[in-house]
Amino acid sequence: MPGTLYIVSTPIGNLEDITLRAIETLKNVSLIAAEDTRHTKILLDRYNIKTPTTSYFEYNKIQKTDYLLKILKEGKSVALVSDAGTPGISDPGYKIIRLCIDSGIPIVPIPGPSGLLTALTISGKPTDKFTFAGFLSNKPIKRKNQLKKLRDEDRTVVLYESPHRIVKLLADILEIYGDVEVVLARELTKKFEEIKRKNVKALLEDFETEKPRGEFIVIL
Repeated sequence: MPGTLYIVSTPIGNLEDITLRAIETLKNVSLIAAEDTRHTKILLDRYNIKTPTTSYFEYNKIQKTDYLLKILKEGKSVALVSDAGTPGISDPGYKIIRLCIDSGIPIVPIPGPSGLLTALTISGKPTDKFTFAGFLSNKPIKRKNQLKKLRDEDRTVVLYESPHRIVKLLADILEIYGDVEVVLARELTKKFEEIKRKNVKALLEDFETEKPRGEFIVIL
């Protein structure tokens, strides 16, 4: 019998935001596949989890997927974790999930934190219908075209963006959407958690005097 792949959600910031089931799963599997083993070690040390880890991220996913499938087919169980939140959201996790489905390997979700849902629920924007577009293209023309398509949505739009590109994204939003209200959330559940609800021009003015820090969740 093959082993089981567990999709384990981990804290997006505050290390106490983890379920008892997630801790127990991480302790009992044979291997933990982590986006960044150094980052995951902080969580594992916090809960005295001694399970071996291996890296699984965008640039080694091809060779590591084969390795993880081999482990699972040998009857050993693997926990997949990302740096923060739920695996498979804006990370390569869905690739191994799809291959496990095709190979008849059992998959068990261990639910927990999700950055996009955490931000959406406190945004003040409608939550009955929303679309998540993740990170838009880093190419200006393609990014603007993506925003034009999203502008026609009647649902709340949730994006991710890095601190290095947030100003460019906001400038494009101003051009495509106009000076609309945008919610910016960063460092959620951490000491310097910050949620801004301002029009685009005001947010751009803020970044003229303060350097963007941390990963951003952008809600339109």
